[in-house]
Amino acid sequence: MKKVLITGITGFVGSHLARHLLSQKMYDIIGTYRSETGLEELKKQNQQIRFKKLDLNNADAVEEVIVSENPDYICHLAAQASPSKSFSSPVETLTNNIISEFSILDTLRKHKLEQVRVLIISTGEIYGMVTPSDIPVDEETPLRPTTPYAVSKIAQDYLSLQYHLSYKIDTVRVRPYNHIGPGQKEGFVVSDFAKQIAEIEAGKKDPVLSVGNLDAGRDFTDVRDVVRAYELALQKGKSGDVYNIGFGKSHKIADVLQTLLSFSKTKIAVKVDPNKFRPIDVPEIVCDYQKFHKLTGWKPEIPFERTLQDILDYWRFLV
Repeated sequence: MKKVLITGITGFVGSHLARHLLSQKMYDIIGTYRSETGLEELKKQNQQIRFKKLDLNNADAVEEVIVSENPDYICHLAAQASPSKSFSSPVETLTNNIISEFSILDTLRKHKLEQVRVLIISTGEIYGMVTPSDIPVDEETPLRPTTPYAVSKIAQDYLSLQYHLSYKIDTVRVRPYNHIGPGQKEGFVVSDFAKQIAEIEAGKKDPVLSVGNLDAGRDFTDVRDVVRAYELALQKGKSGDVYNIGFGKSHKIADVLQTLLSFSKTKIAVKVDPNKFRPIDVPEIVCDYQKFHKLTGWKPEIPFERTLQDILDYWRFLV
């Protein structure tokens, strides 16, 4: 059994990753969390997981957990993960995302734990303002970040590369594009649409759905496919290297909305809210994941329409 330490295990991706790894019956899971939100539900579902409350900005506390547990793998998922929120909370986003990773990597350096493999979750957002000639976007595409969140993730991405080059820390970086699925909280476009539809169907909201920019094209991947990729990156990724993870196809936000609306029999109007627009938005982005596919054989398997249906059903159950 390989011991895996997952930071941010109660989060959207962390909980899906924990379930996936446990289903493989090859891993002993330790999960860190900061907020109690989602903890009890995850405990009920996964009694094999050992949970540790941890402030990743507290370097001494991080050191104590890593040294005492001595994991084989660390999956660093904990982060302020909302690009939209990063505009209103840039300092929090930058501080939280950079310092938390530094605490982990510097513990490994300090204790010469080069045998521990660390999966660093960057993001496709770091490519930012891509041009039509850049599409599909591969790992060599220039970085032109358009959000404070993307800047924080560039720092995480390159900090792990620096620790690999300087101290031989065994890091593997992945750059996932937009990933969606059941369990994703508010603040992300598909989940926001689904929640509003579910509330309207339940009679808890007027039949008007508030939206932002519908013209942008995004590369969406089901989170359950993404966590499969994370396990493969742990097993087969080359130390110090970086890999794009995505679907390889762009969907206009307007088309995503229309597909979700088609799953509902309720008559719903759509109203554009200028407050939901970002100061700057990338017109389209498409992931080139061929580097990772050639290394591992991974490709997305869950149809996009099924993902959307599962998200809507998740919110229907909650509301």
